[in-house]
Formats: sequence, structure tokens, C-alpha cells
Amino acid sequence: MRRDYMKKKLACMLLMGTLALSMAACGNGQDKDTGAATENSVESTEGTAESTGTSVESTEAGNAGTQQENGDVASALQSAKKAVTDALGDDYWPDSEIPEEMLNETYGVSADLYDAYLGECPMISVNVDTLLIIHAKDGKVEDVENALNAYRDSLVNDTMQYPMNLGKIQASRVERIGDYVCFVQLGADTSSVEEQGDEAVITYCQEQNELALEAIRQTLE
Repeated sequence: MRRDYMKKKLACMLLMGTLALSMAACGNGQDKDTGAATENSVESTEGTAESTGTSVESTEAGNAGTQQENGDVASALQSAKKAVTDALGDDYWPDSEIPEEMLNETYGVSADLYDAYLGECPMISVNVDTLLIIHAKDGKVEDVENALNAYRDSLVNDTMQYPMNLGKIQASRVERIGDYVCFVQLGADTSSVEEQGDEAVITYCQEQNELALEAIRQTLE
């Protein structure tokens, strides 16, 4: 009897030991799984942070590039104007900035067609001398050119113009230079050639406009 009892006791002890080892092994497996999951989560978070950082850097670089481009265009416009004033000297009469509202309502060029422009006309309304240089947005050059041609046509067909301005209006030009579209209507004082007739006035103003356009071409091309 005692031997049977000892055998049963030994069997129970072996069984309990086996169970204890099994539970320990399961616990270690769970700890490893939990550790692996935590590590993967950290790596995923770091990956997201790196991705976000790259996105921010890309956006900042894009904004910086746009600002640089806009600055270059503005500088080019000012250089073009200076070239015109240097070429014409005292015969450059425009002295007042053309505001965006006027560019849209009078010239028909809406803000969605351009990203920068330089426009000037005389403060005295009886004069029509005008310089307008517009940097069109991508794919909008033709639209800007069409709008300025429509404006020019309306001036040419307007029978209510002052007689002294008719030659300037007839001689006005719209010209595309790369991504820029120009409208020039210059001539300043034409009294010295008025005695020679209307054609002489038109020819004189055309020469003044060509001087201005050539100065712009040399600056922008």
C-alpha cells in the first residue's frame, strides 16, 4: 500500500511540474509577442513621423520655389519698365499705376489669367499713353493676348476719342514675348508731326512703341 501511495504522489508531482513548465513557456511566448508588437508599433510611429516630416519639407520647398519665381517675375517687370523709360526718356508719359480692378474691368484681364503685371497710364485722363506688361499663368497666354486685342479693337472703333489721341490709338500694339503679353500705346507729344498729317502721327507713335517693345524684348527674352 505504501508503495502505491508513493507512486501516486510521485506521479502527481511530475504532473504538477509539467504543468508549471507549460505555463511558464506560455508566459514567455506572450511576453515576446507583446514586445514584438510594441516594437512594431514604435517603428510604425517613427515611420509616420518621418513621412510627415518629408511631406512638410516638400511643401516648404514648393512654397519657397513659388515665392522665388514670383520674386523673379516682379523683378523682371521692373527691369522691363526701366528699360522702356531709359529708351524713351521724357517721352514716357505714363505715371499712374493701373490697379487690378481697372485691369479687369477696363482691359478685360481677370486675375485668374495672370500671376503678376506692371501697368501704367497717365494721371490726366485726356492722355492715352499706356504701358502694360502681363505675366500670364501657365496656359493663359493666349487668353491674355485675346483680351488685350479686344480692348485695343474697342479703342480703335470708338468714335468719341480726342482727335489728338487717334494716331496713338491706331499705332498701339499687343505683342507676346514668351509668357508675357504687352500692350503699348505710347508717343507722348505728337504736336511736332501733326502738321504732316495723320499718317505721320501714326508712324511716329509706331516708332515709339517699337522702341519700347525692343527694350522689353532685350530684358525679358
